[in-house]
Amino acid sequence: MSSSITPRPSVLFVCVHNAGRSQMAAAFLTHLAGDRVEVRSAGSAPADTVNPAVVEAMKEVGIDISAETPKILTVEAVQASDVVITMGCGDTCPVFPGKRYLDWQLDDPAGQGVDAVRPIRDAIETRVRVLISEVAPG
Repeated sequence: MSSSITPRPSVLFVCVHNAGRSQMAAAFLTHLAGDRVEVRSAGSAPADTVNPAVVEAMKEVGIDISAETPKILTVEAVQASDVVITMGCGDTCPVFPGKRYLDWQLDDPAGQGVDAVRPIRDAIETRVRVLISEVAPG
């Protein structure tokens, strides 16, 4: 009797000009889906830092991302992912035929404080919950 193990779906969040947004989404998916999904996020450069207000907003819901560093967006990262979610930056992400892409358009208020981040955080959480049901049902 042989048993086949289904590999975990891999999801890459890309928000090139706002690393904090992809970090929030990745943190929610990791937190909510546990070990059912492989999750990564990417920014535009190694110098990208997460807005302290993003860290604070995530701590409010019990997720600590203060020690995480956004990864650099690479072609290899896109190729290695089953689902690529571009967050308002689809035109700057490499695209490969046959791969599943989703583009999330989210409001990006000019304010940098936690009050501006909370609505984005909540919108991302809602979408991540839907995504889990699609990529890792059960």
